[in-house]
Amino acid sequence: MRKNYVKLPLLIAALYFGGNLHAQSTQDTTTKENKIEEVVVIGYGSQKKENVTGSIGIVSAKDLADKPNANPLNSVQGKLAGVNVVTSGTPGGSPRVDIRGIGSLSGNTVFIVDGMITEDISFLNPQDIESMSVLKDPSSLAIFGAKAANGAVIIKTKSGKGKPVFTLSSYLGIKTVTNVPKMVNGDQYIELYNEMLLNDRIADPQFITKTQYPGNTDWFKEILRTSVINSNDFSASGTLGKLNYYGSVGYLQDEGNLAAGQGINSGSGFNRFNTKLNLSYKVTDNITIGNNFAFSKMRTDDSANPLLNARNAPPVFNVNNPATGDYQYITLVNVANPRAQLDLYRSQTRQERLLNNVWAEVKFLKDFTFRSSYSSDNYTPVKYEYTPTFTYVPIADQKASTLVTRTNRYRNYVWDNTLNWKKSFGDHNLDLLAGFTRVRDSRSEDYWSANNVVYDGTNASLDISNGTNILNFQNTRTGPDVTQDQRRIESFFGRINYDYAGKYLLNASIRRDATSQISQDRYKTFPAVSVGWVISKEGFMSEQNVFNLLKLRASWGKLGNPNVRRDFTQTVSIINGGAYYGSTGYPAGTIDRVIDPNIGWETTTGSDVGLEMAFLNNKLKVEGTYYDKESKDIVYSIFQGTISGASNPRDFVTNAYSFRNKGFEVSANYNTDISENVKLGVYGNFTSLNNKITDVYGGSFLETGASLFGNSIVRLQEGQAVGSYYGYQVAGVFQTDAEAIASGQNGGNARAGWFKFTDMDGNGVIDSRDKTFLGSPIPKGTYGFGFNLNIHSIDIGVDFQGVFGNKIYNYNREQRYGNESWDLDMYNNRWRGAGTSNTNAMITSNQSVILPNSFYVEDGSYFRIRNIQIGYSLSKAIAESLSVKKLRIYLSAQNPWTSFKYNGFSPEIMNTDRVQMGIDNNIYPISAIYTMGMNLTF
Repeated sequence: MRKNYVKLPLLIAALYFGGNLHAQSTQDTTTKENKIEEVVVIGYGSQKKENVTGSIGIVSAKDLADKPNANPLNSVQGKLAGVNVVTSGTPGGSPRVDIRGIGSLSGNTVFIVDGMITEDISFLNPQDIESMSVLKDPSSLAIFGAKAANGAVIIKTKSGKGKPVFTLSSYLGIKTVTNVPKMVNGDQYIELYNEMLLNDRIADPQFITKTQYPGNTDWFKEILRTSVINSNDFSASGTLGKLNYYGSVGYLQDEGNLAAGQGINSGSGFNRFNTKLNLSYKVTDNITIGNNFAFSKMRTDDSANPLLNARNAPPVFNVNNPATGDYQYITLVNVANPRAQLDLYRSQTRQERLLNNVWAEVKFLKDFTFRSSYSSDNYTPVKYEYTPTFTYVPIADQKASTLVTRTNRYRNYVWDNTLNWKKSFGDHNLDLLAGFTRVRDSRSEDYWSANNVVYDGTNASLDISNGTNILNFQNTRTGPDVTQDQRRIESFFGRINYDYAGKYLLNASIRRDATSQISQDRYKTFPAVSVGWVISKEGFMSEQNVFNLLKLRASWGKLGNPNVRRDFTQTVSIINGGAYYGSTGYPAGTIDRVIDPNIGWETTTGSDVGLEMAFLNNKLKVEGTYYDKESKDIVYSIFQGTISGASNPRDFVTNAYSFRNKGFEVSANYNTDISENVKLGVYGNFTSLNNKITDVYGGSFLETGASLFGNSIVRLQEGQAVGSYYGYQVAGVFQTDAEAIASGQNGGNARAGWFKFTDMDGNGVIDSRDKTFLGSPIPKGTYGFGFNLNIHSIDIGVDFQGVFGNKIYNYNREQRYGNESWDLDMYNNRWRGAGTSNTNAMITSNQSVILPNSFYVEDGSYFRIRNIQIGYSLSKAIAESLSVKKLRIYLSAQNPWTSFKYNGFSPEIMNTDRVQMGIDNNIYPISAIYTMGMNLTF
């Protein structure tokens, strides 16, 4: 088992203290036995946790506090059953969130932030969040209809009340890439290169020597660095007369781990400035108005990721040519100099984003409440990509510098209107909701490109007007990936919440959605129902002393996803010269893309049954759930080999297939006061998942995704999991030529030292009919657990997290086209003659050895210490002597240790495409982050 232990670098001693203190700080790890009734935020309202009949995961502010993550979702990893968060190592990058398996392939989890629906919360400061409600079952999600096929997370940001409270938040830390793959050095590369020539039986082998290639470069060491991350936040909250307010301002800087600065490149850094203002004003006893405002300004440095080239580049080349001082041109293989690639290419995205939600709430006739909310989300990412004339390639291959700029404009709004009636008739409690909502998402793009722009190191010099061959496309669907689009959804919905004496619970909802994304059958209705029985409130349970709560619940619901590509609106391209009738030419147009004009809704139908229990005076809470969710008519681009003359034979978009997710969830939380000064909190969760394809377009199978020399790696077939790998099962390595020839493999031309593929059909010949499924990228299980311990003024928190049962396809290792470098495992365990190895093939350039096969399918299981934090709080007397309310300093380590077997940076593979989510192809690595901070409130 591969392990990585990282000691806290001495640099941490130089870091300064910062602060982050809120009412829910990480030292408040236990709940009081006599606490106020827990309230859960649900769709268009809230409900007592005991009365909730759906499956909702809750994340509080203390779970997000003091974690060095730009995106708050990264802090949720391992915290909730049924919620699999795959983090992105890219600074500022958004994680992938899969709730109870895969919901869809053409959309993302949506977030409802103070009423605004969005798929991206990179603008949101985690310190501004009060709570998250993760809706997991279709009955909870159905109220959001067409937007919630991939799950929904309701985020409530903080509000103020009472006396003024000021908080200061700051931490400074360092980031370092762990588990860097070990590659061969210069001498070992020369040895393997020459050995390859012998193995390939080259008639006149041109062996290489150290004299010819004296370099010994560690390319990973050359392009990676230890970097700094820093966050500073300030907030103020309270009440002024009838006005409640919360305001904050923050700044985050993450330098990234790609070693920028040696050339013109800006690396992979991320900066974010953000401000938040939440206001609510009580006009009268029955009228309240409010405004939730958020503004962010972000900059992302999008370097050309050189990690794959750093793996492939032979170490026998120096970074710079000793004779000229220019970057060294690599000649043995068609791989760019990784250092030059990182230094010379420059790309940057700048974005300002403004979200504003205005709302009014009117209570009338005692039991009625009308609420209207209008939210707008406006942002304009401006991106440029500059590729200079490369000096490390032959003059004949040098090209003019290019500058491309893209200005995207997003103008989105959500208008919600709800009418709520709450009434109690003795033991009967009724809550009725009716609503109307309208959503519009608009996007347009302005594209420019030019050649021969001279870059002098300043952004001001990157001006299109300074170049030649200037090209511009605006607000059109023609041209190089330029898009103009508008998506609209209009919905009516209603919900009934009923309970009798808090024992018998019912939730039923229905939503009618209309969408502009579907050409036919644009209207869909999505019903849902859930029931609950609080058994512990029955009379026959009154004498028992075991359960403080025993609740049985069940739910069923249906929802849909219209978020599909609108190919049916594509424009017609004009043919130069037009069409001819006789000798006369007429203007004409054509469509060269084959499309399916009848793409319909994706639909998801799900059910679950759960049991909730509380013991030991509510100190121990346990919840178990069985879920079953089926997604039908999933939209995806597939390969249509029968298409002739079309530009999209591998991009035919249609309702391609259906699949099913089912499994179990269990979670437990234990909180207790061991003594007046010692408090303990322990949590754990586990989720199992079984994913199976239930139907495929055409009734057979689809091959899609990454491929090598025309051999697809992924096959979608009924009965298999989404994203399953397809290829040959390796049974060992041929030890003799006679054994290899007798197998019939490769038409009888296999050789000793090649992989021995299994004869799956048993006909004595190994050919393409012997391919089989090699594993799935979907984990069979995910889990997380941890504890929080408070001893007097010291608090300690540790979180663990892991997955098992999934496989990774090491595409980095397989995709060889010539003389790419080798990792140290290949050097140490390669076949070098009969009996030397039965696991690794010989070193060869023959492509028949690197056909998709099980050697490149590796175990994706891992176990990780996700976070360690140790804090110290000043006593109340000392804090008051310093004129502050509370003061806490802490040290933390995120991802300091991971145990896994995978031959790569990390087994956590962040691909947004669920079909290819297990294929490791130039993935940005996960970092260990060590921070020091100080929490302050006054």
